[in-house]
Amino acid sequence: MLGKILDHLEEWLISALIAGATLLIFFAVVHRYGTGLSIDLSKWAAVHGLDTLAAISMSIFQWFIAWDVSWAQELCIIMFVWMAKFGAAYGVRTGVHVGVDVAINQLEPPSRYWVVLFGLAAGAFFTFTIGSFGLRFVLHMYETGQQSNDLEAPMWIVYLAIPVGSYLMCFRFVQVALAFRRTGALPHTDESHVEGVEPIPESVLVEAGVVKPDVAHAGGVVR
Repeated sequence: MLGKILDHLEEWLISALIAGATLLIFFAVVHRYGTGLSIDLSKWAAVHGLDTLAAISMSIFQWFIAWDVSWAQELCIIMFVWMAKFGAAYGVRTGVHVGVDVAINQLEPPSRYWVVLFGLAAGAFFTFTIGSFGLRFVLHMYETGQQSNDLEAPMWIVYLAIPVGSYLMCFRFVQVALAFRRTGALPHTDESHVEGVEPIPESVLVEAGVVKPDVAHAGGVVR
């Protein structure tokens, strides 16, 4: 139960951070170009005697400059850093990280078993080490009381992503290792799968003339 809650929380945080950063970047871009275009349009309309258009454009310009979004870039960077750390842990859990396993797959099952376990243990040890050093760094930043340039946010909160994300990634490595020891299976993601799209049998595509019979795989499906 606790594992499922953590899984959902991880996914919700990643989705929220991506959505929030995207919306913030969109607003910052609209603000930047809207400010310049509105004042230019106001000047052009005033020169050509279009007083109403000039007044409307000036009102839009004044509305834009009332918003101070100088902090947007810094906040987006922080959000993406947090998203990347949680995303790395999510990648371990779902098996989406890129790995070179050509040589490992050539090993006999007993040897492959121990090599895979060693790799997972090394990943857990590495992320635990990074998390521990990151925690020491966060405590040091807390003592210094440093703040970010634009947001003036405490830097220890910004850098807290390092230990939190690393420890979560370490937990995922341990989780995958225990599952592999119990079942002998690793998490795997089907790159061709699209959520909500049902696979189409190749026989249907052959009948429709989309796929030629000589290139269709027996019993295969296309997503």
